[in-house]
Amino acid sequence: MKDFLRQNGILLLVIALLLSILIGVGTAVLGGQADPLSNVVNVVITPVRSGIAAAADWVEGVYGYVFHYGEMEQELDDLRTQLGELEEQVRQGEEARRENEQLRELLGLQARRRDFTFEDARITGRSTSNWESTLTLGKGTSHGVGAGDCVVTETGVLVGVVTEAGANWSTVSTIINTDTQMGGIVNRTYSAGVLEGDFSLMNQGKLKLNYLPEGAQLVSGDEVLTSGRGEVFPSGLVVGRVEGVFTDPSGQTRYAVVEPAVDLDVLIKVFVIKDFEIAE
Repeated sequence: MKDFLRQNGILLLVIALLLSILIGVGTAVLGGQADPLSNVVNVVITPVRSGIAAAADWVEGVYGYVFHYGEMEQELDDLRTQLGELEEQVRQGEEARRENEQLRELLGLQARRRDFTFEDARITGRSTSNWESTLTLGKGTSHGVGAGDCVVTETGVLVGVVTEAGANWSTVSTIINTDTQMGGIVNRTYSAGVLEGDFSLMNQGKLKLNYLPEGAQLVSGDEVLTSGRGEVFPSGLVVGRVEGVFTDPSGQTRYAVVEPAVDLDVLIKVFVIKDFEIAE
C-alpha cells in the first residue's frame, strides 16, 4: 500500500482536487445541498484523501527519524570521546598511584640501607629469546649506570646485574640468566653457596644455589639473600626462596633450586644501585 501511494500519490491528489472542484461547483448550483453524484464521489475520494494524509505523515516521520538519527550518532561519538578521556585519566591515576607506592617502598629501603645510591630506570625492552633472560633500561653511563651494578625493585629484591651500558641505555642480565654467578646465603641457617643461572632452570624461571656445605639443613621456603662474598655485589638483597634441595649427578655436591622473589614479567621500573659500602 505504501509503495502504491508513493508511486501514484501525486496523480491521486490531482484527481482528488478536480473532484473537489466539481463537487464545489455542483453544490453551489444546487444551493448548498449535495446531489447523489456528489455523495458517490465523496464516498470514493475520502479513502484516497486519508491515504494521502497517512503517506504525508509517514514521510514526515521518516524525515524526523533521519534527522534525529544524525543527532544521536553525533552524541554517541561525543560519548566515545569522553569515555576514552576518562579511561586515560584512570590509567594516569593508576600509574601515579603505583609510582607513589614504589617511592614509599624505596624510602623504606633507603632508610634500611643508607649506603645505597640509587638511579631509577624504566624498562624499555625485554629479551624474546629462549637462550637468555635480559632487560633493557632507558638509562646508561650519562646517568652513572655502569656494568656490574646491581638492579633491584623498590623493596630491595634482586632483579639482575648490568652487563653493558651505553650513554642512555643499559642491558641487565636477570638473576635467572645463564651467566648469573654471585654469592648467596640462606637466611635461616647462614648456609652459603653460589647463586648460578642454569639453562634448564632459566626456562622455568628459576636458578641454583650451588656448592652447599655438606651438612647444610635447608627446607623448602627458606629465604635466600646475596652474601656480598667477593665484595662485588651488595649483601642482604633478597633473591628468593628455596624450592627444593638436590644432589648433582656426580653425587659430590648438593644444590638448591631457588624460586626468585621478583616477577620479571610485570616489572615496569627498577632501581640501579650505583654505589654501596662494602661490609667489613
